[in-house]
Amino acid sequence: MIETEVSINGMMCGMCEAHVNDAIRKAFDVKKVSSSHKKGLMKIVSEHELSPEAIKEALKDTGYEIGSIESHPYVKKGLFG
Repeated sequence: MIETEVSINGMMCGMCEAHVNDAIRKAFDVKKVSSSHKKGLMKIVSEHELSPEAIKEALKDTGYEIGSIESHPYVKKGLFG
């Protein structure tokens, strides 16, 4: 599993988070996607690495500024981890 972190500028509320999350869910088969407007960050968990270009393409119509995109192996955090 791969976790991809996407920096997003311009999100102001929970509806903004839902908007970008839905755009990713429509474009890719992902296990989990969550966003934080306070941190300006989206985290995507998927089986395979997603290309930065494809992520930018999926988010281009949302109206937010996409910053850095970084992927790394996903480490599931347990109850006591």
